Amino acid sequence: MSTTKFVNEFCEIIDTYGGRDKVMKALCYSAKLVAGYHAKRNPELAKRYAITSSRISGARATLRLIDDIPMIQYALEYGLGEGEPDRLMAVLGVTANIVDLLYYPIEKICWLSEHNILDVKNADAWDVLNSTFWVLSVYLNLMRTMRNYALNQQKVDAANVANSSVDEKLLKKHRLELLSVLRLSLDFTHAVSTLPKGYLWGGKLSTFQVGAIGTLSAAIGIYQLFAKRRLNK
Repeated sequence: MSTTKFVNEFCEIIDTYGGRDKVMKALCYSAKLVAGYHAKRNPELAKRYAITSSRISGARATLRLIDDIPMIQYALEYGLGEGEPDRLMAVLGVTANIVDLLYYPIEKICWLSEHNILDVKNADAWDVLNSTFWVLSVYLNLMRTMRNYALNQQKVDAANVANSSVDEKLLKKHRLELLSVLRLSLDFTHAVSTLPKGYLWGGKLSTFQVGAIGTLSAAIGIYQLFAKRRLNK
């Protein structure tokens, strides 16, 4: 791919909300990765990168304040999952939508409390609740993606058994779905780490580990954006 074409595609991606958020996520966690790496080697440098990561994370959280309306629209259009290939996918989809519809307002309350706009009692409890709903949201989306991957794999296997050719575009989408499973698994690992100590591996990951997980997840997400654009052309 020529440099000009890559730059044009990259600009088109960051011109969208989802694309820009993934690039900001990559910057956020790569800065956290550097901060974790230099935590003992160069504390002053680590502090600078930690502040950078925190500022970018705050910007992403601020942008998410307007996610409610698109989420409501999506949930209404999704309905009871009539378009899903089986009942399990529909149940997971509806449950995930309910969790997200509750998660966004909770995140906003935490944001308002953090910026001293809203006087919230037991702010720590709200933070734990926010992390819990984040974990549930990622977990449900991971289960949906794994189920969808399994259903598509059955189609591929059936085509191979019948010695019939499988559409190349479908195979590429299938491989991208596997990457989604990996990306969501990384996000789930990260989400659980924000829970209080005593809950699974909550509070046990180091700054370096969180930075590495987040950076890899963001890199996969950006790659998928490029790959999906080429598939749809």
